[in-house]
Amino acid sequence: MAPIPRQTDVLIVGAGPAGLTLAVTLAQLGISYTIIDAKPATAAGSKAAAIQPRTLEYLDRIDLAEKLTDDGLQGTGFAVVDRDRTLLRMSYDSIGSPYPFLLLISQQQTEVRLAERLAQLGGAIHRSMRLLALHEDYPGSVATMVDDDGLVHAVTARYVVGCDGVHSTVRQLAGIAFPGDAPTQLFALADVVIDRVAAEVDTTFSLSPHGMLITSPLPNNLLRVVASAPDGTTPPGEQAVTELLGDRAGGWVRGARVEKVAASSIYQVQQRVAETLRAGDVFLLGDAAHTHSPAGGQGMNTGIQDAANLGWKLHHVLTGLAPAVLLESYDTERRPVAANLIAFTSQLMQVATVVGPTSMELRNDTLVAAASVPGVTDWLASRLAQLDVAYSCAGATDPLVGTRIDPRRSQPKGLRWTLMVPPDEALQMADGEFSVTTSEVERPIAVRPDGIVADPDLFATLFAIDISHSREGSPVR
Repeated sequence: MAPIPRQTDVLIVGAGPAGLTLAVTLAQLGISYTIIDAKPATAAGSKAAAIQPRTLEYLDRIDLAEKLTDDGLQGTGFAVVDRDRTLLRMSYDSIGSPYPFLLLISQQQTEVRLAERLAQLGGAIHRSMRLLALHEDYPGSVATMVDDDGLVHAVTARYVVGCDGVHSTVRQLAGIAFPGDAPTQLFALADVVIDRVAAEVDTTFSLSPHGMLITSPLPNNLLRVVASAPDGTTPPGEQAVTELLGDRAGGWVRGARVEKVAASSIYQVQQRVAETLRAGDVFLLGDAAHTHSPAGGQGMNTGIQDAANLGWKLHHVLTGLAPAVLLESYDTERRPVAANLIAFTSQLMQVATVVGPTSMELRNDTLVAAASVPGVTDWLASRLAQLDVAYSCAGATDPLVGTRIDPRRSQPKGLRWTLMVPPDEALQMADGEFSVTTSEVERPIAVRPDGIVADPDLFATLFAIDISHSREGSPVR
């Protein structure tokens, strides 16, 4: 391991999925960065177990989607059952993405692949390095940290990004409040080997009278099990998980016997969003910025997409392509996404943890009725896949601005901008500034490196090309 540098453009604190995605993004864009983590190695048995289609679309841009897809299982979607009665099923088969599936893979393997990609780009993680203090040092900050030998290091960084989890040191040192609540509900989590082969590649929510249970197949014949648990519960062993599967599970999992527990833990859900995702030159990503229930497999994916949003903006500002004011859009775009996500997952958990025979019967009948309404399950699938996440843009007259574009219509790989033009447009653009692709569009559309349709004024500012007021929609330079 090379010694930690004394200066860097971006100091990333935390080498989980969000921090690693940001590091890979900056490395791919040629930006100086340093990434540190307090842990000596990638943690085993981490909570996240699925990558959503929206996240895979960005991971493809940093050349990781194919490897991760090879590592994982392609899940068909989500099912909600009451033991052997299917209440609702959300299939990803028809969603508008090059990845019409839920990738079932452990967070540990996701981090391994991100670290490998970082190494390919010449980067490395400075592990066993704990942040102690942050001091302003215009322009930027001086970060003081200590390694596992007790040696103190100081790094001067133009920007500091906290990706260090729910108990974020960066957030605390920056003085950013983390309001919300911590419901009393505990959850037991285990990765286990059972006595049968998976018959379905669904993530299943079992809503039995004994409590909620989420089961999801994983590679290497593992089954992820998440269950609501009473106070005083300890990390479950083979017998405890076997009993959970017998009492609560539905479908092919019901009654399975656990042969081995690969990892298990107990955790309490917190529902919090930081008051701001930026304080001066300090930014928050992932669980440091927002945390919520595990329902729907949204957490890790949201952190990765935080990194996708911030990475290109840091690049543009640090290279002088855009003014520093561009960074203000990180909080205005991503914080509402986090707030809406917490509201959504909280509602899912309230439905899943209903108690009482009458209330449970009413809930189940309502879910069955909802599933029969045309379009409802497709809408739910799209929302869980995070394809509906969009950003408001004040003053924009084009409803596409701020929305995701299907990468099959633009350029799915790389971190350059894309200009989508009608098939009959003939453009001669300087190589390297942005990619130009023809598509069935009525007018030119600019797509940001994170796959979002851009405000034409921003594109015009960056590249001196007007795509909003030109004759017949043709760009004017």
